[in-house]
Amino acid sequence: MDGLYEQIRIAIHQVWRRRWLALAVAWGICVLGWLAIALIPNTYESKSRVFVQAQSILPNQVGITVQEREGDLNRVKQTLTSSENLAKVVRRTDLNGLVASERDLAVQVAGLRTAIKVTAQPDNMFEISATAKVSGFSNRQNAKLSAAIVQGLLDLFVEQNLAGDRDEANQSLAFLDQQLKAREAQLQEAEQRRVEFEQRYLGLLPGEGSIASRMGLARTELAGIEQQLMQSQSSLAALRSQLGATPSSMPALGGESGGGGARGQLASLEAQLAQSAAQGWTDSHPDVVRLRNQIARLKPLAAREPAGAGSMANPSWVSLRSMVAEKEGQVNAAATRKAQLQSDLAQLGTRQASEPGVAAEQERLNRDYDVLKKQYDKLLEDRDQVRLRTDVRSQTDAVKFKVIDPPSQPSVPMTPNRPLLLTLILFVGLAAGAGAAYVLGQIQTTFPTQTRLAEATGLPVLGSIGEVLTDSARSNRRQRLVWLGGGAGALGAAWALLLAVEFWQRSTVA
Repeated sequence: MDGLYEQIRIAIHQVWRRRWLALAVAWGICVLGWLAIALIPNTYESKSRVFVQAQSILPNQVGITVQEREGDLNRVKQTLTSSENLAKVVRRTDLNGLVASERDLAVQVAGLRTAIKVTAQPDNMFEISATAKVSGFSNRQNAKLSAAIVQGLLDLFVEQNLAGDRDEANQSLAFLDQQLKAREAQLQEAEQRRVEFEQRYLGLLPGEGSIASRMGLARTELAGIEQQLMQSQSSLAALRSQLGATPSSMPALGGESGGGGARGQLASLEAQLAQSAAQGWTDSHPDVVRLRNQIARLKPLAAREPAGAGSMANPSWVSLRSMVAEKEGQVNAAATRKAQLQSDLAQLGTRQASEPGVAAEQERLNRDYDVLKKQYDKLLEDRDQVRLRTDVRSQTDAVKFKVIDPPSQPSVPMTPNRPLLLTLILFVGLAAGAGAAYVLGQIQTTFPTQTRLAEATGLPVLGSIGEVLTDSARSNRRQRLVWLGGGAGALGAAWALLLAVEFWQRSTVA
């Protein structure tokens, strides 16, 4: 670290001893560099972004594809910078003052082609940019010229594209009207053939649609009916089983205390027996044995007892009986519908086998009619869309493009960046001056320190004597320092003056 510090001190000392050389080299490089930068002409650039509706007035369905519309966008980009258009731009701008002959016009067109750039961006966007750096024009004229070039290109685009919209619309409508008339005549003929066929075979082929389509619908419905019938039959069997295990009557109020008669007591005991079985009691269980014995003793008495004495209808049995009746109705209805569908399928199959030509004729007529009807409806929709677009264009002055960003009026030159270049030249000059002084110090055979002298000779250095200055020498040195500061300050002042001039020129352009 000490060695590095020593090297830095030595380098600074060498540069300081040759400071006049460093200042002279800095002044020379800065003057030459600033002069070269001053000779570079200013280039001003104007930009504009536009949205191009590069879509034919006919929709995709009548033959204009996406690839063709992309080709239209490329065509716009190429024709916008054609020689004819660029010649018109030259005539409409200040460049016309530089044209005295056809040769001059060709030169200006060639230069304009290199100065104009048309860039395609996503979503049908275009960026149009133009640069101007005519040597005979002022900065203000070049700035206005770049914006005028871009505006001239936009005006030409409007003139060239809007003129053809009406002709294209009229041609499109005429084409669609012609196709509609042809499709209408064909559609009428197909409809007449269908009417004649229905009049001849109305009794043979009743209903709507072809035999194959009706048979397909019948099979689909039959499959659903069969599944529904199986579910209904399963539910009916379960309900009947539950109904058989439910008593139709139950003891009246007070039957368990002996006031309900033998029938009521018997019903109560049977209910208790069923409950015991549901709880999992076996036949050898004491309570089950007791209930069975009581039931056996009450059965003869209940048989001799008049019907209805001491009992009432069981609500559960009545509810199950109504559910069974309802489910039986559903099963009967499903079975009836199944039989009807099977009969219809058999009849349609017989007709299809006996008259295959008639069924094929019906399918062909329906297919031809449907195809013509779809084509006619589509053409009619396309014609309405074309007519609507034409009315919008003619009545609202609609254009095929929209200017997103108008041509910019540049106030700062695109190139060169003089403030940055002037500053870089200043630092380069200072660095070159310091470098020249340092290199010269390295070339001369002097020893800046005692250590360097000892290392070079291999002899010990006993001591060193500092520089002793007289009063006149000190005064002379101070005068030289003032001159050096003035020279360095003049260099900085020249840099600041050049920057001020540059920004003043920019303000005059704005």
